[in-house]
Amino acid sequence: MQSRRSDEPEISASEPALRIIMRRLRQIMAEAGDGQSRLDKIVRHVAGVMVAEVCSIYLKRRDGSLELFATEGLNPAAVHTTRLKRNEGLVGRCAELGTPVNEPDAQHHPAFSYRPETGEEIYHSLLAVPILRSGQMLGVLVIQNHAFREYSDDDVETLQATAMVVAEHLVSGAVANAEADAEISRSLAATISGEILSEGIALGHVVLHEPRIVVTKFTADDPVAELKRLESAITELRAALDEMLEQEQLATDGDHRDVLEAYRMFAHDRGWERRLREAVQSGLTADAAVESVKNRSRARMLRNADPYWQERQRDFDDLSDRMLRILAGRSSSEHLPADMPADTILIARTMGPAELLDYDPKKLRGLVVEDGSAQSHVAVVAKALGIPALGQAEGVVEHVGPGDAAIIDAETGEVYLRPLPDVISAFSDKVRFRARRQKKYGALRDVPATTKDGQRVELNINAGLVYDMEHLEESGADGVGLFRTELQFMVSRTLPRLERQAQSYRQVIEAAGGKPIVFRALDIGGDKMLPYLHKVKEENPALGWRAIRMSLDRKALLRTQLRALFRATAGGELRLMIPMVSTAAEMVRVKELFDAELGLIRRKGMPCPERVRLGAMFEVPSLLFELDDLFRLVDFVSIGSNDLMQFLFAADRTNAKVASRYDVLSVAPLRALRQVLQAGRRHNVPVTVCGEIAGRPVEAMALIGLGFRSISMAPAAVGAVKSMILSLDASEIEREMERLLAQGEKDMRRALLRFARHAGVDH
Repeated sequence: MQSRRSDEPEISASEPALRIIMRRLRQIMAEAGDGQSRLDKIVRHVAGVMVAEVCSIYLKRRDGSLELFATEGLNPAAVHTTRLKRNEGLVGRCAELGTPVNEPDAQHHPAFSYRPETGEEIYHSLLAVPILRSGQMLGVLVIQNHAFREYSDDDVETLQATAMVVAEHLVSGAVANAEADAEISRSLAATISGEILSEGIALGHVVLHEPRIVVTKFTADDPVAELKRLESAITELRAALDEMLEQEQLATDGDHRDVLEAYRMFAHDRGWERRLREAVQSGLTADAAVESVKNRSRARMLRNADPYWQERQRDFDDLSDRMLRILAGRSSSEHLPADMPADTILIARTMGPAELLDYDPKKLRGLVVEDGSAQSHVAVVAKALGIPALGQAEGVVEHVGPGDAAIIDAETGEVYLRPLPDVISAFSDKVRFRARRQKKYGALRDVPATTKDGQRVELNINAGLVYDMEHLEESGADGVGLFRTELQFMVSRTLPRLERQAQSYRQVIEAAGGKPIVFRALDIGGDKMLPYLHKVKEENPALGWRAIRMSLDRKALLRTQLRALFRATAGGELRLMIPMVSTAAEMVRVKELFDAELGLIRRKGMPCPERVRLGAMFEVPSLLFELDDLFRLVDFVSIGSNDLMQFLFAADRTNAKVASRYDVLSVAPLRALRQVLQAGRRHNVPVTVCGEIAGRPVEAMALIGLGFRSISMAPAAVGAVKSMILSLDASEIEREMERLLAQGEKDMRRALLRFARHAGVDH
């Protein structure tokens, strides 16, 4: 098969081969025989049509391993004997990632797993595609050849289409008991950890999100009629999205609105529509065309590791699922349960922002998805709806059934499936306690955060979205200690222009109601790449070309943001801090650029802030050795504890194996924090702390003991930290911290908890 050039129309040259395979598969399924004999016939037939010396089918078992179920070309004795552990070898990699693996020389790939019983060591090229059904991983379909070759895009698409049909026959019972083991795990209590997308606690019953329509007819009997079906479905899809955006709870402006407007634009994308038309014109049904274009788009997007493109892939998946429902004659809500419980815990493999809005928000208590991050579009909408949500809950769909009881703890990042009675009782108490605690904290909202001995502590919140600003008033915080400006860039399809940036900053300032805001300059790069900026491949992006390092190389980016901030703060005060400063020399360059831009604005007589304060985020340990040089350059310093701690301990905070291995309440990091604070006092420069360390009462108590009097945290943490401060004597904790650090206390956390109990501190 010949590879299609990138400038040719996307009409697959492999349609004849695909039709041959589809026709023969239908014949095989109609023939007498058991499931094993059918699988044996399938691999023989696919090997022949694909001109492959090996074709194999691996199926997933309950424990996550992959078992060789059928093969043409490998040693027959390996069938039902060879098992691959999860993510083992190239086949396991295909199953784990859910994407094709195409290797011209598989044996020399680092992930290759040698299994002598299969006899596959004589084969070089390998193409593996996942066998998926409704997003569920069932197994892997593999072809191999002696020759060194990279399989063409047409080969990949043909094998993917074959795997899609094989998946349907597997689920329908072509292989007896192939999935039986998976059902066992659905009857026991289980706890699955995930990433917090939207905070809160929810108790309820499971509703599985299964929006996909399974395509069973691939070739069109009447291409003209199929094209009309497609055009009608596109029109209906666009009208439905327009109606969705008129919902009352989404009518207000905010980042959730921007996300959904961008989603609607994807439905009007001419390139997407053109590819759908071409697929129908090539002989596919409208349904198969949607599925084919979706698979091709997924393959392209998943080659790019940028979170932005992964989010685009979810949006396109959502659009495709909606199109398939329309083509099947179903309404946008027909896939929803008719008797959706009043306490629905929604569980999904993946979910687009619009899909979440299909569900009745009055009955929706919480959301758990297997993918998704705190910056994902579905997380933005979940926050807008005010429901607890978890992402990265690996394997949750396989461990749960409709109607199961479930508890979401989006404070610790765990979901409890089929919880035991004592767990339900404990969480019921926790919900009641949380309600009482929030009521107590609410009563403290307007009370100044002052210690028992009269020390005033400034409590600020961290924010990054316009709708976050409503928490400023709710929490009773003094201001915004960290406003992450990059989130506006991450939800935009194109680089926001100057006036659009300025308007966004004005909205934030207006929402603050006169309270101070510290804006953080763009912190992009690392895991926060933007699609409209060139991505540099890096082995360790957290330590690479990011934040101010990128901005100093791309000065136009920083200049535009500075001008937007100058416009937005005209007549008032601008507080701006620079992230990821590694040397004092970097701050010199930033200050020169900042002063030049401000001077230019003033010379032109354009509106600008009356007062400016330029600060640095202290996140990189190298600055510990040039503190005096740094403090001579800045108006304030804010310690970014999240990055600082991971750099101090050389422990990736996103890696579960090491993230909790080191305690921030230990001698080394606390001495480093004290050293920074002491340098600030020498130069009469304020030093604040933002990051997770400031949002936990015991850690906040330690910071006050070191001498910090301004800290910033998540809005939900303000009440608990304020309650602690009101019960604390600052002079006592300062003496205790001095003693503990002087003696090199080995278990600082235990010592501080002991102090809190003896001193009656609310922790």
